Amino acid sequence: MAMIENTFGFSSCGRARRRNSLMTRLSVWRSRRALAKLDARALEDIGVSPQEARREAKLAAWDVPHTWVSK
Repeated sequence: MAMIENTFGFSSCGRARRRNSLMTRLSVWRSRRALAKLDARALEDIGVSPQEARREAKLAAWDVPHTWVSK
């Protein structure tokens, strides 16, 4: 990713990375909230057990697979 500097000499790359990280965390939080609301039939449709759904829904928004974290 090319680093772009604004008129003050600050890079916008860090700001974009923080925004993307925040958006990812928000998306994870929303997904886990939605997962927690699914009934047994809906969970069966997506191939997730109620125990797996509860475990995933309890995780914090920043607790994501390491492959999701940009370097």
